[in-house]
Amino acid sequence: MAASESNVLKLAPEAGTPAYRSAPHNIEAEQGVLGAMLVNNDAFYRVSDFLKAEHFYEPLHQTIFDTASSIIRAGKIATPVTLKTFLPADTDLGGMTVAQYLARLAAEATTIINAQDYGRSIYDLAIRRQLIGVGEDMVNVAYDAPVDFAPRAQIEDAERRLYELAEAGRYDGGFQRFSQAMTTALEMAANAYQRDGKLSGISTGLRDLDGRMGGLQRSDLIVLAGRPAMGKTSLATNIAYNIAAAYQAELQPDGTNKTINGGVVGFFSCEMSAEQLATRILAEQTEISSSAIRRGGITQDQFDKVRDYTIRLQNLPLYVDETGGLSISQLTARARRLKRQKGLDVIMVDYIQLLQGSGKRSDNRVQEVTEITTNLKALAKELNVPIIALSQLSRQVENREDKRPQLADLRESGSIEQDADVVMFVYREEYYLQAKEPKAGTPEHEKWQLDMSLVHGKAEVIVAKQRHGPTGAVPLQFEGQFTRFSDLAEGDRYMPAVPHE
Repeated sequence: MAASESNVLKLAPEAGTPAYRSAPHNIEAEQGVLGAMLVNNDAFYRVSDFLKAEHFYEPLHQTIFDTASSIIRAGKIATPVTLKTFLPADTDLGGMTVAQYLARLAAEATTIINAQDYGRSIYDLAIRRQLIGVGEDMVNVAYDAPVDFAPRAQIEDAERRLYELAEAGRYDGGFQRFSQAMTTALEMAANAYQRDGKLSGISTGLRDLDGRMGGLQRSDLIVLAGRPAMGKTSLATNIAYNIAAAYQAELQPDGTNKTINGGVVGFFSCEMSAEQLATRILAEQTEISSSAIRRGGITQDQFDKVRDYTIRLQNLPLYVDETGGLSISQLTARARRLKRQKGLDVIMVDYIQLLQGSGKRSDNRVQEVTEITTNLKALAKELNVPIIALSQLSRQVENREDKRPQLADLRESGSIEQDADVVMFVYREEYYLQAKEPKAGTPEHEKWQLDMSLVHGKAEVIVAKQRHGPTGAVPLQFEGQFTRFSDLAEGDRYMPAVPHE
């Protein structure tokens, strides 16, 4: 808009006054968008998806945009004439009345074609002002924080605000032509066709489990539960390694990486150290028992094999956080940070009962676990990644003749069962049968040996709940000395299945 002493809104300091740093803004762009709206109300619909009144720098422009938006949404026409009655008439705008200023906006308006570009410029400048606000708040709070306000809480709050800003800056959305939706669907089908296993989700590396679930679906909370010694951490570690080892990415024009296959994995290990997880992966890959690796009871050839695999696995996109006693808010902040810095496709949490709520330790553990599972599900949706969260089972499993887990066996089961999209149980009949060995040389012992031969080295993953597919048991091979789950051979794949929902 043309500038003059008498007819333009003055916001800059007069010549000769001391220079100062004003917040980023563009008054001309704001005037251009408002003018275009007053001339042609269709301009509003070009910016209404992302532009709000608070994104304008000048308070009067905020009022004009908000008022004009309300009029247009009500099905009426917003013009300088219809708008002026809703604005304060006594406002002095460098010698102009509000009516004169509105008429000036309309007279010198940009075209409707430029309105969207101007709107994006206004939006981006507003984001920069919010960044300045986050920085100023960090400094002020750090100076004046009360004694009982932990610095970690301030860091988490700043990370949350920064992530919200990073995710908010999108202009897409709204209606699209059906042809565009068909193109997107075809692209998804092509990606699934190119991905290992022809899956809609991320492959676990286990054929039959992928067949049951279609892979790990984005934004799903998947609970993997089991009694101690069933191998739930081993299964989670196997899946994490398989996904990371299959990782393939394609560089995009904006400099980001688009995952084509596999994925970047974030593993929150609240129970085991990163070294223990690494040892498990080495045992699985080298087929040398983890206990022998830890004790050093290996030959020179085995040591060379471990060393070679260590070098090979150094660039694996698998990130481990071994912090104990992690709160759900800390986990959320760290997952956002990893997504922002390295990318993130899958999150593993070992395990739910070792996490803490965001507040002080609650006497009501059920309530605390409810908060944890609710936040895990929200995080899965926010980051658009599957989260596999491990969970303990109650001891009531041991009191039944049939030891196969059920949904009711989940500890604090109400919230876990409700929030989870998928609930899976790891079950090994061999573990329980081994403890029932009769006296050697008796007919009972011979029958026991026969039963053991049928279940030796076998495991089941029981899919007890799945929102998007069938339930049932998936047979797997389990090699305890290597802490490795794998697919059963074709002839060994039959195992008793649990009934479908």
